[in-house]
Amino acid sequence: MNERLVQLQQLLKESPKDPFLHYAITMEHVKLENKDDALAGFEGLISSFADYVGTYYHFGKFLEQQQQLDRALEIYQQGMKVAQSKRNMHALGELRGAYAMAIGESDDDDE
Repeated sequence: MNERLVQLQQLLKESPKDPFLHYAITMEHVKLENKDDALAGFEGLISSFADYVGTYYHFGKFLEQQQQLDRALEIYQQGMKVAQSKRNMHALGELRGAYAMAIGESDDDDE
């Protein structure tokens, strides 16, 4: 197993309610192309730490890579609502941009 992943999982045992650790582990799975673990991590973040804004952009991108555009668009929209409620304008802008690009990619696929 990846050394960084092992270290993060050890830290998570000490702080199981830390959303960043869950996020970091999920992103490590993405990096390692552990798709099932990455998906489970993102789903867990959304259900347990719905207000952790950083999840939504990366989850949407992950879903796009898995050819799940409709779900990715839903995640971007969900993230935009969270970012707006948290007044995180930077994240809101990134999510809007990702959403717009995803819609543009969808239009290009029809040609």
